[in-house]
Amino acid sequence: MNDYYAELGVSRDATAEDIKRAYRRAARKLHPDVNPGPEAEEQFKKVSQAYDVLADPEKRQAYDMGADPYASGAPGFGQGFSFSDIMDAFFGAGAGGGPGRGPRPRQQRGQDGLVRQDIDLATAVFGGESELVIDTAVVCGTCHGEGSQPGTGRRTCDICGGRGETQQVQRSFLGQVMTTRPCMACQGHGDIISYPCHDCSGDGRVRERRTMRIRVPAGVDTGTRIQLQGEGEVGPGGGPPGDLYVEVRVLPHHSYTRRGDDLHASIIVPMTAAALGATLPLETFDGERMIELGAGTQPGETITLRGLGVTHLRGNGRGDIIVHVDVRTPTRLDAQQEDLLRQLASARGEERPTGRVAPADTGLFGKLRDAFKAR
Repeated sequence: MNDYYAELGVSRDATAEDIKRAYRRAARKLHPDVNPGPEAEEQFKKVSQAYDVLADPEKRQAYDMGADPYASGAPGFGQGFSFSDIMDAFFGAGAGGGPGRGPRPRQQRGQDGLVRQDIDLATAVFGGESELVIDTAVVCGTCHGEGSQPGTGRRTCDICGGRGETQQVQRSFLGQVMTTRPCMACQGHGDIISYPCHDCSGDGRVRERRTMRIRVPAGVDTGTRIQLQGEGEVGPGGGPPGDLYVEVRVLPHHSYTRRGDDLHASIIVPMTAAALGATLPLETFDGERMIELGAGTQPGETITLRGLGVTHLRGNGRGDIIVHVDVRTPTRLDAQQEDLLRQLASARGEERPTGRVAPADTGLFGKLRDAFKAR
């Protein structure tokens, strides 16, 4: 029996990745296009056969145990015999949960993918485009999904004759029972890739970095998932791609905080502007808007700008912008400013304020209580 480990130049405890790397190195060195000649071609066939065995866990296990990796074993009674084998024998393959009849296609649908993408708040408000960079599986450009080296193709499996399955007669307490199992030589495909593609190792696909632009609908929020059909990874054997799901994360904004579809902002005004009233500018996502502060505006009051918030994701219209007023009292006064405030206090009879306890439903604690009730 050939020493497949020596053919590839790897140890007997080599990992699957070590075996794949060793085969790629040998394939590039011995490929007929690079190293013509009968000796190199013969050595190339040996390397390819060694890879075909060692890259397959079942074949490798059989080889390590000293058995022929291409022979279909026939375990006797008590050796791998199960109730599903009995069901297959009486009612046909697949009755006991096994595979159906016929060769198994190499092409399979690719897996769905999930990636996360950061967007700014403006994109969440109005929607827009975002650039997405992903690492995914694409069809191998060398073999175009066939899995074999160009010009070599596949050969019909000698063991199953292209059926993808083998039949075995076993002795059991029920007598002789015939079971149908996937062919171990071709893994149920019905054909064998004698010369796997050195770029994809017979898988028909390779990993590649892709850059794409996606359309972000207006109104998305952190956690929203956008489904892109057919943009997932390509399946084995160049099979159809799965879907790609993009999970959105809205980045924090320097001025606005989002709560649902409403945007909240705080505006700091001096005590005099709150007392006398003022008109102040506010930069929104729709441009500059003017805010009217009435005379006697109190700290914590809010001003609502209707329809300038986030677009509703499912429905028409938009949320609001809610502006919270933060009144600042001066902490440092010069002599003239202090004298003017004393005159104001005298005019209002507030030279010696006594203070009083506010009713429970007003004041700071009442507002805090109402805020907690609203949650």
